[in-house]
Amino acid sequence: MFGCVVAGVVLVVLFATGGGSGSGGASQPQKNAAHKTRPKPPPQLPRGGRTILPGHRVVAYYGIVGTTNILGRTNNPNADAEGVERQARAYAKFGEPVLPAFELVTTIASPYPGPQGTYSSPVDPSTVARYLAAARRHKLLLILDFQPGRGEFLPEVKRYARFLRDPAVGVGLDPEWKLGPTELPDQELGSASAASINAVSNYLSRFVAKHRLPQKLFIIHEFRLSELPDRNKILIRPGLATVLQMDGLGTVKTKLESFRQVTRHAKHFQIGFKVFLRHVDDPVTMTPKQVMKLHPQPAYISYQ
Repeated sequence: MFGCVVAGVVLVVLFATGGGSGSGGASQPQKNAAHKTRPKPPPQLPRGGRTILPGHRVVAYYGIVGTTNILGRTNNPNADAEGVERQARAYAKFGEPVLPAFELVTTIASPYPGPQGTYSSPVDPSTVARYLAAARRHKLLLILDFQPGRGEFLPEVKRYARFLRDPAVGVGLDPEWKLGPTELPDQELGSASAASINAVSNYLSRFVAKHRLPQKLFIIHEFRLSELPDRNKILIRPGLATVLQMDGLGTVKTKLESFRQVTRHAKHFQIGFKVFLRHVDDPVTMTPKQVMKLHPQPAYISYQ
C-alpha cells in the first residue's frame, strides 16, 4: 500500500514538471521552430525607409562612362559619388531630405547597327557593378537608363535584372532614343508608346512585389510632346516612384517654356528637371534656388 502511494506521488510530480516524453517536453522545439521561421524584415533603401517619392528630393549625376557627361567623365565612381553628394547638399535647405543618385546610361543608342541590328549597345555588366558598388559605399540610389535604338525597352531592362534585386536600383527610359525601323540616332527624334512604357512598369512593379523591395524610381524622359504621343495612357504602378523628367536644353527662357509644355497635364507624375553643365547646351547654369522656384517644384533634379 505504501509503495502504491509513493508511485502515485512520483507520477504526479513528473506530470506537473513536464518530465518524461509527453507533450510538455515537445513545447521547446515548437518554440524554436517558430523562431526559425520568422520572416526577415523587408529590405530598406540605402539611407533607410522604403519610400522615395513623395517625401524626398533626389539629386542625380547623369551620364555615359567615358564621355563628357558629369557621370563617368573621370571613370572613377567614388569621385562621382563625392561630387553628387556635394551637389545634393545644395538642395538640403529647401525643406525635404535629399537622396543623391547616379543615373547611368546602361543601353546606349549607337550610329552602328550592332549584332542585333538595333542601333544600340549594352554596357558591360562589370561597369554597372562598379557603379553599384560605389553607390552602396556612399548610400546612393542608382538608376539604370535605357536608350534602345530600334530595339524595345523591356528586353534591355530584363538584361540587367540581376541588378534590379538591389533595393537602390531603379530604371530610366529615354524615348528620344527609341527609334522606328528606318530611323537613326542623332538624325531623328525618337518616341515611345504608352504600351511600351507600361510593359516595363508592369514588369518592375511585379518584380518589386515578388522580392519585397522598397519603392523604385521609374524615370521617363521627355523634352518634346512628340516623344510621348499618348502620354495620358501611361499607368502609375504600385511600388514605383514614376517621374516625368524634363530634358530640355538652351537658354533659361527656352528651358522654362519647355518645362511648362512638358509638365502641363502631368499632375499624376512626379516631376523631374535636368541641368546641362556644358555652356553649349545650357548657356546659363541654373542655380538650385532657381530650380526650386519652378512650378511644379521638381522632386528629381539631374545634372548632365
